[in-house]
This record gives sequence, structure tokens and C-alpha cells, in this order.
Amino acid sequence: MTDFQSLKGKTLFITGASRGIGLAIGLRAARDGANVAIAAKTDTPHPKLEGTIHSAAAAIEAAGGRALPLLVDVRDEDSVASAIARTAETFGGIDIVVNNASAIALTRTPQTEMKRFDLMHQINTRGTYMVSKYAIPHLEKAANPHILMLSPPLDMAEKWFAPHLAYTMAKFGMSLCVLGLAGELRRSGIAVNALWPRTTIATAAVRNLLGGEALIQASRTPEIIADAAHALFLKPSREVTGRFLIDDSFLAEQGVTDFTQYRVTPGIPLAPDFFVPDANTPPSGALA
Repeated sequence: MTDFQSLKGKTLFITGASRGIGLAIGLRAARDGANVAIAAKTDTPHPKLEGTIHSAAAAIEAAGGRALPLLVDVRDEDSVASAIARTAETFGGIDIVVNNASAIALTRTPQTEMKRFDLMHQINTRGTYMVSKYAIPHLEKAANPHILMLSPPLDMAEKWFAPHLAYTMAKFGMSLCVLGLAGELRRSGIAVNALWPRTTIATAAVRNLLGGEALIQASRTPEIIADAAHALFLKPSREVTGRFLIDDSFLAEQGVTDFTQYRVTPGIPLAPDFFVPDANTPPSGALA
């Protein structure tokens, strides 16, 4: 029987899990006693980015989980296939896949170098597709299998594409994987969903690429995504699939009413994230 109250003993394969949102999701699962495969490219300390697969593994184990640090380039097929196989061999299977690894460049078309275009599509769209592809045979054997993409709703509005076409195409490519795989895998009982933040999240990308410390102070912490993902993974996979979730709305569905716990700095107005459809209104009091 599946225990829908805890992720104890479950195995998660998380890309980009050495820091930020990926690590937060892993830590939340580790508190239940889960196994977490940390699939990321940072093996040695980076001068501008905190965290490596090894420091993440130590944090996972300190939180109560079992960790498997894996040096993985999600652009490389052999690297991905090997990491998936090693995870299943180490922990006896895979229950949950989180496609979190992503590249970003908010440039207009004339300023976007093709190597940057290629990088975003190789990591975001192709990487998500490939990790999911290699995980499917293992997920088919799991009791309550989930695939989660950290990607936005498919809101085909010009305003999301015009300012940074290459990035939007690559990010929406992840969401197209949700749309397609949810239908493809429904009979297998594998849930495939997307999760996206309503506001900016305090990560290295926000600090280094988007708005510096000022934007960090106007952001929510990665724990809001981690809590939403955790709640999703406890749902029966045959009952929740093909959804494009916004973090606070989904948590409100689960009965969460206090969102102040997720603010970096209470009292500072929250900065909206990209890609949230205009029609998607926040839960009552969520932005207060």
C-alpha cells in the first residue's frame, strides 16, 4: 500500500539540485526520510554560486534523508542514462523525477547568440524530455510515480514571448513536455505536472541575473515551491496529472492560509514572476 502521508523511503531524482529550488525540494523530502539523487553539474565550488552536489548531499543527509550526489550534464545522453540507472540501482527504483535544471538569458533576438539559444533549448526542453524518457521504465514500476517540471502555464500571450523569445520558447518547451507526457503516461498511472511561482524566488539566478539584492528582498523563499511539490507528491498519481500549478494557489487548495512564512522580507511588496496568466488570481491574502 502507498503511504500518502509521507515520502519516507521514496526515491527522488532531481536535476539542478545542488542549490536553490532543486535543493529545497530535496530537503523537504529528506525531512520525511526520502532518498534524493542530486543530479547537477557543480562538482567543485563556483566563485559566484553557493553549493555543490557534495554540499547538497551533506545537507540532505543532515535533514534525515539518504543522498546520492551525481555529476550530471542534462545535455549529455550518456550522462543522463547513467545517472538514472545508478539511482535506480542504489535505491531500488525511482518514484519521483523533478526536472528543475534550467538556463536563462533574457535577451531580445538580435542580442541572443545562437550558442546561448542552443544552451537553453538543450538544458530546458531537451534535458527535460531526455531525463523523463530515461526515467519512465523505472517510474512504471513505482507505487505512486510523479514527474514534475518547474515550468510555467502554457499561456500563449505575446507579452511573454516578445521580450525574450529564445528563453520563453525553451521554458515553454518544458511545459509542452508536461502536456504531452501527461496524456502519454496517463494509462501507466504516472502523474506529470508543472509547478511555477507567482512571485520571484530568492535564488542565485534572481540575484545574479535579474535584479540583485533588491529583488531578493521582494521575493519568496524556495520553501514555498518545496512545500507545494511535497504536497503534490503525496497525491495519488492517477488523480492529479496534466496540471499547470501556481505555488500559492495549489497550497491554498491544501488548506494553507499563512503565506507570510515564505517572504524573504515581510512588508516589502512581492515582485511578480514571468508567465503567470492574467486570469490566475492569487488566493485571498496571499500577497498581503
